[in-house]
Amino acid sequence: MSARSQISTEEFNQLMREELPFARVFSITAIQLDCDAAILCAPQHEDSLRPGGTISGPVMMGLADAALYAVILANIGKVELAVTTNLSINFLRKPAPGDLFCRATILKLGKRLAVCEARIYSDASDGETVVAHVTGTYSIPPGSVG
Repeated sequence: MSARSQISTEEFNQLMREELPFARVFSITAIQLDCDAAILCAPQHEDSLRPGGTISGPVMMGLADAALYAVILANIGKVELAVTTNLSINFLRKPAPGDLFCRATILKLGKRLAVCEARIYSDASDGETVVAHVTGTYSIPPGSVG
């Protein structure tokens, strides 16, 4: 059973609307948030497509970054200055046009760093085929984690 999230899905969506301009641009929304995982969605827009009819890399990177941030805040609370220090993405398959979903989890949460992983899926796929795999490290301000 998952520990209770330190921030609600609604609070995180509000934080994205107010503080994360890229999340507004890509219309990213958190749909599930708990200490074990965060699931976010980036609905497909014509502006998110690149030549060849696939979702652009910046949309996938933004979605993953927001999902990783969400799962960290679920664990440490609303610490807005937890920031990305590293993000690595492997594009595995060309996602067909459609909504993208990202499931993020924490691999290790320390007092100063969090190491996370995310998998991006396309709603046009079978729901299990990963189109991108992401790892990220976030710096956590001193005193934010007990």
